[in-house]
Amino acid sequence: MATPILTHNLPVTASKLPTLDRPLRLVARNLKISQDLAPHSHPCGQITYTPQGMLQVIADGTVWFVPPMRAIWIPPDTIHEVKLLTESNLRAIHIHAEYSPLSNQHCLVLEVSNLLRELIFSLEYTEPDSPRERHLVQVILDELIAAKPLPIYLPMPNDKRLKNLCEILIANPASNDTLEILAKKVGASARTLTRLFEQELRMSFGDWRQQMRLARAYLLIANGTPMSQVAAELGYSSQSAFSAMFKKTFGVSPSSFFRQAG
Repeated sequence: MATPILTHNLPVTASKLPTLDRPLRLVARNLKISQDLAPHSHPCGQITYTPQGMLQVIADGTVWFVPPMRAIWIPPDTIHEVKLLTESNLRAIHIHAEYSPLSNQHCLVLEVSNLLRELIFSLEYTEPDSPRERHLVQVILDELIAAKPLPIYLPMPNDKRLKNLCEILIANPASNDTLEILAKKVGASARTLTRLFEQELRMSFGDWRQQMRLARAYLLIANGTPMSQVAAELGYSSQSAFSAMFKKTFGVSPSSFFRQAG
């Protein structure tokens, strides 16, 4: 029996890993919300894609959000865990290191074009090791090279007090508590937390909270949540205030951005 490469609840046996002859292998699984994947790694690169559902991937001290019709690049040997935010149709594309479409050594969330979506769907139902599979693989690799990266990630700290503060905000993104109020909840001074944000995360408290809200907003909008509800769930006083924040980051309004993505 083949030895599992992963040690947790989504093993990939050596017989299913990509090779030089078959540099891309697709693993398709439909998972329920309770089927989180414990920390593990792969000797190959991986594109994790969900045509339906929402994922949260934790790797490199960062939380990466993967909404529907988006994908995340996970470099070889990167320890990561996957949390399902909804029931998800998980499509894991394992790619041989010598055929890696991305040179980035850190995770990236990528747009999935309509063409790439159809290619992955076709690959799932294509005869293994056939001429058709080889053609599909080549075009998939080309599409991944052209895929647009998206800033829907959130760096997380190591300091226990700062990590507790960040987790409080993630659990309640609508909270507008000041840093002074939050400091009392985690047993540290506002000055200490300000210094830790800069030292560990290379950003201010306000910038981190905005990044957290932006990442959550992307998930909500991609899932079809009305813009007014998104603004309310993230603590913005109005839909226009939220749209202004989104446009400052992406250069276009939320409706224009998702219309272009679609």
